[in-house]
Amino acid sequence: MVKGSSDSNLTLRALIISGLIAFGFYLLADLGLLRTGLVGDKSFISYLILAVYLGASLHWFWLVHALSRERRRLLALEVEAGRGGEWPDVEGGPLGILLANVRRQGKRDHSSLLEALGDDLANRHALGHFLSDVLLKLGLVGTVVGFILMLMPVGEMGVFDPDRMQELLGSMSAGMSVALYTTLAGLVTSTLLKAQYYLIDASLAEFVNRTTVLVNLHLGSDAS
Repeated sequence: MVKGSSDSNLTLRALIISGLIAFGFYLLADLGLLRTGLVGDKSFISYLILAVYLGASLHWFWLVHALSRERRRLLALEVEAGRGGEWPDVEGGPLGILLANVRRQGKRDHSSLLEALGDDLANRHALGHFLSDVLLKLGLVGTVVGFILMLMPVGEMGVFDPDRMQELLGSMSAGMSVALYTTLAGLVTSTLLKAQYYLIDASLAEFVNRTTVLVNLHLGSDAS
């Protein structure tokens, strides 16, 4: 029942992903592309996007740490189940609460408890998925703002003046920069955050499935 290959350290995988993302941003900064994008965004929406992404990533890493702790507790229970030994006490956390309720219920159906466990842990990820959509929407807002900034000089020019064409093109270019850079920032950060939460969602699904098997095959029969 214990699958060593599926018990690779979730925190370690999260650190590897975070390191790759940080290295990518470092390359962008080293090539001057990150500074160019931030300086070219006169609306400062790109700064907001990066700030939201950083906060969401910290929240994601905290969830990874918490889920990794629960997975280690579950692995200890699986090892004891394979040995036929006594169940170690699991205090606190969603898994500890579940086991306490299972022991109180005895040999009854535990599907409602397992469903509550899955819902409780999945709800913790809702903020990350919401922020992923927020990042994409902020990029679209930047697009709209950029086009407004780009078209404003055209509306302000009452009559066609060839002498002002260079100034007009410069103003339009600044607006287009805002539109493009904010859209790019929103798309990239939203995609990265979705990938990060895909990792933890997949690990959570595996954790709930393994917990269901453990409870139904072992704890359910032992609890009395």
